[in-house]
Amino acid sequence: MARKKIVPRIDMPVQDPAERVHNFREVALGYSLEQAMAEASRCLQCKKPACRAGCPVEIDIKGFIAPLVKGDVAGAYAVLREYNSLPAVCGRVCPQETQCEGACILGKMGGKMGGKKGGEPAEPVAIGRLERFVADNFHALSACEVLTGGNACKLPRQDLKVACIGAGPSSLTVAGYLAARGAKVEVYEALHELGGVLVYGIPEFRLPKQVVKREIDALRTLGVEFHTNWVGGKTFTIRELFVWGFNAVFVGVGAGLPRFLSIPGEGLVGVFSANEYLTRANLGRAYAFPTYSTPIFPAKDAVVVGGGNVAMDAARTALRLGAERVTIVYRRTRDEMPARREEIEHAEEEGVRFELLANPVELFGDDKARLTHIRLERQALGEPDASGRRKPVPTGEHFDIPAQMVIMAVGTRANRVLLEASPDLSLNKWGYITVNEETGETSIPNVFAGGDIVTGAATVISAMGAGRRAAKEIAKRLGIANGD
Repeated sequence: MARKKIVPRIDMPVQDPAERVHNFREVALGYSLEQAMAEASRCLQCKKPACRAGCPVEIDIKGFIAPLVKGDVAGAYAVLREYNSLPAVCGRVCPQETQCEGACILGKMGGKMGGKKGGEPAEPVAIGRLERFVADNFHALSACEVLTGGNACKLPRQDLKVACIGAGPSSLTVAGYLAARGAKVEVYEALHELGGVLVYGIPEFRLPKQVVKREIDALRTLGVEFHTNWVGGKTFTIRELFVWGFNAVFVGVGAGLPRFLSIPGEGLVGVFSANEYLTRANLGRAYAFPTYSTPIFPAKDAVVVGGGNVAMDAARTALRLGAERVTIVYRRTRDEMPARREEIEHAEEEGVRFELLANPVELFGDDKARLTHIRLERQALGEPDASGRRKPVPTGEHFDIPAQMVIMAVGTRANRVLLEASPDLSLNKWGYITVNEETGETSIPNVFAGGDIVTGAATVISAMGAGRRAAKEIAKRLGIANGD
């Protein structure tokens, strides 16, 4: 029996770097229908799909790709929405290369699929790009029609009420899962816009706000009710939610309190946390000043400290907001950077510089306390640390680079507003909520939690996976589980 011929992976069209560095339009332009069908045809439709096991929300990947081979976008979307409340988001920001695509059998076997040893390696199926295409191109009149095979949605049961605190990816996943099964879900968000990190942390050029809005609008069609400007721990407490008649509560407030390095000079004018800088640019729309009243911070030389996706977002945003030189400072090598390869490559294409094996030790300013330059110390890689990466070791060699703005993208910690108002919540030594790993339940019965407030800063898809696990357990307790 002839083996399936392996064709090259279809590249994603993108804006030219010289053009995109001057605008906030989305960098990746997406597939056409023909490109999506061609890429979908590369899927081997494995009997035991490893890609699904690599997906934190357990999407039936070969199930949504199969109809796409025939151009059936609606059929593909129906499968996606059974598992994922935010497919257009995930298709853009998930680290597919280390999850579903990283497990893809085509990518692992490569040329060996043709029956010959030592065959040329093949790239995995572009699962994330296909997910994005399907979500962007099937504009369902109602999410209910998709999830019920064209039938009208059942009205939410007022006797089965679930509250979600926070409107980020974990809470939105809980809301979509439970609302599709008939529960009445209400989401309480502290900010004036919905989406959590999806709107305040990820730039427009990587995740357009209209995409997030479209996903949230689909949840509204399922009956999910949203409340903005409600601060958990101040406007209301977890205890009050139960008094109001909710059967279960999910806490998905993220971990938005910034970290700094505790080095001299961090109080100078021009030093930002990545949280503040990106929130000003994204949620405050500084990129559209003066149409919006949030001004940008002018800097000829900008330095971003860190090596994750947040650092890449901050650096690329600074370029677009007028910085002439943007340098990412990271204490390890490029190979150890936790950012997605694609984000690193896009940053390099746009002109971001990388100062690797370097660590900040002091910031300096002028007589008006305005930042002027940053002092770095060369590092060498020693033995692996607890994360498995080789630990950076100071060499004693110092050097300075000019900087009128430094953005610290070195992680976050838990905001304690809700936690201090909920003394019965058990916390770990880092100040995050402890949960049952299988169900997501906290130390308070019928109160669940997931996402960064449990794990610390992590990916959007890992937060969604935690939300799905908790939602499954809540559904069981409410008697609306359907065996998935």
